[in-house]
Amino acid sequence: MSETIEKRPVRPSLSGVQRRYLERGLSQPGGKLPLFDKDGQRIKDQTIKACIKNGWAERWYNNPIKPDWLICKLTAAGRDVLKAK
Repeated sequence: MSETIEKRPVRPSLSGVQRRYLERGLSQPGGKLPLFDKDGQRIKDQTIKACIKNGWAERWYNNPIKPDWLICKLTAAGRDVLKAK
């Protein structure tokens, strides 16, 4: 007898660092996400790329002066994950 197992999509969990990063976009025009934290330290690319990969943030535009900077904005999925706790 074969048993059917229902597969639920795995929802990636939001780390504290990612949450703090994304929350900053809630109060910004267009959901713009910061390049620097509240202490003036640059947000790690690893944090930004993980949020992009999970669909919580998206590239907004490329900075011609600093092409290596990831300028992003909050997505609808990012807003949803912040509400979900």
